[in-house]
This record gives sequence, C-alpha cells and structure tokens, in this order.
Amino acid sequence: MADAVLLCLCTCPDRDTARTLARALVEARLAACVNLLPEVESVYRWQGAVETAHEVQLLIKTTAARLEALAARVRTLHPYQVPELIAFEAVGGLPDYLRWASAQTADDTASAPDDARHPD
Repeated sequence: MADAVLLCLCTCPDRDTARTLARALVEARLAACVNLLPEVESVYRWQGAVETAHEVQLLIKTTAARLEALAARVRTLHPYQVPELIAFEAVGGLPDYLRWASAQTADDTASAPDDARHPD
C-alpha cells in the first residue's frame, strides 16, 4: 500500500458537533469514514482543575498524507480551544478495506471511486 492508513481519535462536546465534523471530513475526502461512538465520560485536567465531561468519541479513518489537512480542518471546525486529535498507524487489516480507505482520501477524486458496499 502506498500510503499508511491511520485511525484518529477526536472527542466532541455533543452529537450535533460530532456529526457536523464527521460529515465535513468525509465530504472533503480528509477521512474515508468516521464512526461516532455513544457518550463517553472523559476525566482530564484543564486550567489547573480536574474536570469531567460527557463527550462523543470519533474514530476517524484517514491516511498519513491527509493527516495535516485533517488536523487543520479539525482546528477550524472544532469548538474546543484544544481539541483532541491523536493518530495511530494501522499496522494491519483487510487489504480491501485499507485500499478503499486510501482511495476515499485521495486528493485526486477521479482515482477514488465510491464503493456501493458499506465498509464499516
């Protein structure tokens, strides 16, 4: 495979924000697919205090080549001052899925045919 497939984690404050961000990333071909997980509880330190928040977790599938542009879009659209965006390289997986993910995030949309099957 020419470009590494990545799984990125990003939390959002609510479902509407998560949907808006997910759709924008897929429409811009910055992500092949984004899964929205049901409410997660996050515990973190912010401005010197331990905070707790109920959030929606995004699982974003992209490629290494698109990560920088994806991060820029997340910074632009995300309401948090410091949004979470952490990327992990997929070290394996079904070759057909990995090829599909790479094709869906290709800069050249002519080389990225849509697949009639739902991959996730």
